Amino acid sequence: MMRLLLDTHTLLWFVSNHPDLSPNAAQIIGDPANQKIVSVVSLWEITIKVSLGRLNLTLPLADFINVHLTPSKVRLLQIEIPHLLTLETLPHHHSDPFDRLLAAQALAENVPFVSIDAAFDAYGVQRIW
Repeated sequence: MMRLLLDTHTLLWFVSNHPDLSPNAAQIIGDPANQKIVSVVSLWEITIKVSLGRLNLTLPLADFINVHLTPSKVRLLQIEIPHLLTLETLPHHHSDPFDRLLAAQALAENVPFVSIDAAFDAYGVQRIW
């Protein structure tokens, strides 16, 4: 069993069977033996993008959460003090505050991060794609 932290776009692409999701990422995420982790940071990012009209979900946000983020499908990761302490020490390789916090969470939780974004490699995150 492997624990996997999903990047925001990875979550969205996985639940929508998007063609940009790599076959490797799809296989690893789809393996029922692996634990999928979604950060509340990703939900925050999705909420902001939906409210700004920059993201359209196939379901209303509440339904999206109820359908795709049930405890049987994913573990929801809250923002904890160790994540913030890790974030404090991170260099500014990435200007996006959501991505920097996701990198800090992956490092603090010592879990692989499933993302297409190679900018995470500069943080020493174990990135799967």
